[in-house]
Amino acid sequence: MWRSAEPKPSEPFQQWLDRLARPIEFACRDAFAHLPTVKNLNRFVSSQVIQTLSNHVYPLAVEAALLRLRELFLEEQQRLSTADQQRRLQEAMIIVKDLRAMDFQAPHVPQRPEPLVTHSRAIGRVQRELWSLPIRFVKGVGPKRTALLQRFGIETVEQALWTIPWRYEDRSVMTPIGRLMPGSEASVFGTIVRSEAKRARHRRLTILDVFVEDETGRVQAVFFNQPFLEPILTVGTKVMMTGRVVAGARGWVDTRMEVSQYEVVGSETEASVHVGRIVPIYHETKGWTSRQMRLLIKGLLDAYAADMREILPITVRARYRLPPVHHAIEEVHFPKSGTPAPALERGLTPAHRRLAFEELLLLQLALATRQRTVKQEIKSIRFNPKAVMLEKLTRAIPFRLTAAQDRVVREILSDMTSTRPMNRLVQGDVGCGKTMVALHAVVLACGSGYQAALMAPTEILAEQHYQTMKELLESIGLSVVLVSGGGRAAERKAVREQVASGRVRVAIGTHALIQQGVSFSRLALAVIDEQHRFGVLQRKTLTEKGYRPDVLVLTATPIPRTLAMTVYGDLDVSVINEMPPGRKPARTFLYQESQRRRAYQILKDELRAGRQAYVVYPLIEESEKLDLKAAMQGAERLRTEELSEFRVGLLHGQMKTNDKERTMAAFKAGEIQALVSTTVIEVGVDVPNATVMMIEHAERFGLAQLHQLRGRVGRSEMQSYCLLMASGLERGKGLTGQRGGGGTLPPYPSTPYPTAASRERLEALVRSTDGFVIAEEDLRIRGPGEFFGFRQWGMPEFRVANLIRDADLLQQARQEAFALLRIDSQLKAPMHCALREAMLRRWEKKLDLGSVS
Repeated sequence: MWRSAEPKPSEPFQQWLDRLARPIEFACRDAFAHLPTVKNLNRFVSSQVIQTLSNHVYPLAVEAALLRLRELFLEEQQRLSTADQQRRLQEAMIIVKDLRAMDFQAPHVPQRPEPLVTHSRAIGRVQRELWSLPIRFVKGVGPKRTALLQRFGIETVEQALWTIPWRYEDRSVMTPIGRLMPGSEASVFGTIVRSEAKRARHRRLTILDVFVEDETGRVQAVFFNQPFLEPILTVGTKVMMTGRVVAGARGWVDTRMEVSQYEVVGSETEASVHVGRIVPIYHETKGWTSRQMRLLIKGLLDAYAADMREILPITVRARYRLPPVHHAIEEVHFPKSGTPAPALERGLTPAHRRLAFEELLLLQLALATRQRTVKQEIKSIRFNPKAVMLEKLTRAIPFRLTAAQDRVVREILSDMTSTRPMNRLVQGDVGCGKTMVALHAVVLACGSGYQAALMAPTEILAEQHYQTMKELLESIGLSVVLVSGGGRAAERKAVREQVASGRVRVAIGTHALIQQGVSFSRLALAVIDEQHRFGVLQRKTLTEKGYRPDVLVLTATPIPRTLAMTVYGDLDVSVINEMPPGRKPARTFLYQESQRRRAYQILKDELRAGRQAYVVYPLIEESEKLDLKAAMQGAERLRTEELSEFRVGLLHGQMKTNDKERTMAAFKAGEIQALVSTTVIEVGVDVPNATVMMIEHAERFGLAQLHQLRGRVGRSEMQSYCLLMASGLERGKGLTGQRGGGGTLPPYPSTPYPTAASRERLEALVRSTDGFVIAEEDLRIRGPGEFFGFRQWGMPEFRVANLIRDADLLQQARQEAFALLRIDSQLKAPMHCALREAMLRRWEKKLDLGSVS
């Protein structure tokens, strides 16, 4: 048996290598005759390599060879055939031979890093870590530039180094000006020797002629209608230009360049940063250019790269073959010549993936830690699984639950009757019956002597939940109140007193339920409907108010798996993947403006048959006044023209609460046949007699939002229709329906989405009624940054990682996070301390990890 000995920091590398190689050589001796007698070789080699890499900094080639050697011995010896064991030993001997041949200085033994001292009265203290070193006090930055950098979320040196380029330009080949060939694309670097601005007399046209020269020749560049360049492209300025070379009037003699890109390079000493290499291009803002960012990053790398703290344990880096953090940062900002351009542009180089993995691992560790903390907590609440009220509820429901609903109810009741707090997400498509599932949780809580709160995103939906549940709950003996922000003060006070005293068991409302002024006597269950409307992290507000209820989150927005692992990574997830029997999916038609008459025909046919319809207009914050005006004009036009024979109502977010409630009540009662609305009816409104959803300017909506709107119809056995009215699409492409004539829409701001993406999104909705398929498609088309919006979801923002591109890394990071916490639940081991500190810095406040720290 070979015992692992701790390598001495001062031990020469070759001496250590001899000790490592001894059992390998012994096993190979005499045609592998001694192999059966060598035990625990894999453990010996692996531990020796990890220990020496933890204690020393080696050249990359040596580190790579050592990691390759360790990989050979990851498989247990007894699991390999004799032939495989022999082959492994032969490969190991080759690596050992290569390591012995390497000529390098003695390995560097890392010492405790010197504090990063910044002498500044403004700081007044020693800055020891890059994450706490303000960018303001870096040489050449100062207060004004700090304000510009803050626009990119840069406050510290570490944040600046993690602000990676958004694209790259290969400037490794600069063409001498004397060798420019007309018809070719080229990049040149030279000095401006002449700059002349001209203005045409008869046309509003400015021309800037710039002549650039190097040691081989001169070329003219012409800039039209860019007078702001005159003070920038001055004589003596060194400049890099890329563009198409064209012959002038005298052919090659007066060659010109049609410049597509240019950059002022600055002094001679700066040139090596901006030309002759693959150059990073950063996002810019007024007053801060990509060139300035490049120089800042170069200076920071020179000053601080060696001080970047490696937080990934060597075992994790070895398993995924990840480069050290300082090498990754350097490679991301200034890639080596020959780095494949496609990998750079798509963020798939080893350096990009290493940084993305680190970001994702920190998030997954935080979520896994939060989940473990919740699961380890012993709740004081005890629910009675044999509550009589559950039996009463089963008898009171006039239909059978689907198999999927039954399964999810069992999962919820199992959570609630356990000793650990429930933290569960119920995910299901529009109309699958989530509310009825949640009702079982409410009845179990109240039947056990506690209170339950149900929070909805809008007052309209809260009102609907109240109307839907009131009769059913009161029939089995449970009192229900609606807590709203509107109404008379005396009424609001009376409702709050009933909740605080415990006389009322079920409180339904919006987020006002967890605001000041509302207190509960024995709150044991919080049901949060349409969670993304609240923001992911608002759940913790309940805990901050002193309540520790079981939490049940409902969402009708199907969440792609990658987002679910991110947004809801700390929740247990249940999926209702079955619709109630007898419901017909809505038929979806995509029309353009010239086909409006056909769309109106479907709408009027349904209204004449006694059905009802929605006509929805987009409403976005940036153009709210114009959008609201368009909806009001649309309602008036329908009343007086196309739908003059029917009763038309209007609903929008600027209306008073009482007016909105009256309008919705009239629509539910059938007094209003066609309801013109902004997107306030997107979530949860349930009118089974409504069979038509007409969506104006459908190209301005997100795909998941369109799917939500479509879900407002098709809630009965009657056939329903979703009519998508789109503007700006090419005539006849991807459209369903017949041509016809019709009216025109009120004026709108230009669509924020490109036509191609709009068509792709709308056609996806026509093709599928499966919310999960649509959600994945929406994520693919729009990207995670726009999928519902980061701020609306409370989505984590990353500097490097991309949830679509790095889905495989997200899965690996999640597996690694749970594996690390299994072996070190508090991350207190020395090799995990840096990881723990980084996780808490990044996520402690956002994910309420106070109990962890």
